[in-house]
Amino acid sequence: MRADRLMNIMILLQNRGKMTSKELASELEVSIRTILRDMDALSTAGVPVVSERGKEGGWRLLDNFRSQLSGFNMDDMKSLFLFPSEKLLEDLGLTSQALETREKLFAAIPDMYRNEAQSMWERIHIDASTWRQSKEKVGALKIVQRAVLKRKKLRIHYEQLNGEQKERLVEPLGLVAKGSNWYLVAVRNGELRNYRVSRILHAKVEEKDFDRPQGFNLAVYWEQSKAEFIQSLPKYDVQVEVDPEIMKRLRFTGKFVQVIEPEHQRDGQWIAATVRFHDEQEAIEFLIGFGHKLKVISPKDLPNKIVALAKSVIDYYQGAK
Repeated sequence: MRADRLMNIMILLQNRGKMTSKELASELEVSIRTILRDMDALSTAGVPVVSERGKEGGWRLLDNFRSQLSGFNMDDMKSLFLFPSEKLLEDLGLTSQALETREKLFAAIPDMYRNEAQSMWERIHIDASTWRQSKEKVGALKIVQRAVLKRKKLRIHYEQLNGEQKERLVEPLGLVAKGSNWYLVAVRNGELRNYRVSRILHAKVEEKDFDRPQGFNLAVYWEQSKAEFIQSLPKYDVQVEVDPEIMKRLRFTGKFVQVIEPEHQRDGQWIAATVRFHDEQEAIEFLIGFGHKLKVISPKDLPNKIVALAKSVIDYYQGAK
């Protein structure tokens, strides 16, 4: 892409001081004629590039010129304008600065990149929330954030999944936004732990510093932790046959549905599929909602348990009359 090549010419001249057209052409794998056209383009864009003739001649930048974003290519420039979700920025107290930051960045980039940057800004918006968002309370987030940035130990009162509350003294290493939920990654008793920030009922920054684990990388750790968590989740697979009428609805539920379709399916022919749940009870409560449009093939005893649930619902409402 020409804009990237123009930026590379500026960087080469900035780093090496002076280069001939032949040297630039060889470095960038283009013709000398292309380099001459690029120099005209740089000059037109306001970049003070000058040519010196003679044995020691070549192209150079004026001594007082420095490119504003050395080393950035077009993809780098685009990514700078893909700001994260406003919800996450708001949680961190940065929403009011986002627009101003974009304007400053836009003013700082070279003219040759501005159209592309403006295009990214106007055409892509990132929203990390779900359609039916239940806003989590993250009252402790600002305190946790302060401890993370200042490398201070943190004392938290944490509510576990079973509702039990525990006090923990942790060494906070970083914050991770998963969807629109925040997680604290911290060390406790020498082990890495993840804490959901919405379950931190109270937090206090301690005065004592701590040493970060040598070589710790938050992004790498989180990906490993996430993969281990997914592998540890219980799995309960149900083989079913599905009326084509409800297949779109079945997929839209958000459940993991592995569809196994025949190569030449006839109109109206039911579709074999596998639906994955955490446990049997979740499967029963989910599948009963599709009524006679979905047939359970295995496990063999599951249909009887679905029938039992259906009968208990009927008995309950008949008795309520």
